[in-house]
Amino acid sequence: MHDAPTGSTASRSYFGRTAEALAHLETVIIDGLGHGFFDCSITCEIIAGRKRQLVIRAGKSHKFIIPEDELPALTPRG
Repeated sequence: MHDAPTGSTASRSYFGRTAEALAHLETVIIDGLGHGFFDCSITCEIIAGRKRQLVIRAGKSHKFIIPEDELPALTPRG
């Protein structure tokens, strides 16, 4: 069975460091599925200049600093 994406994220386009972080996360998941097991954690915090420091840990740690002007617009849920 194949499930189609249900959220609006499938049609969004991202750029800059946000796009790089999402591409890296996709790679982590696809690689983990290929191996049959994996462990991943994601943390985020606001740092100087209202930038977001996103860290993806999956064997190795990868840090992405995302400037506020690159943040995707939030859409209201409802």
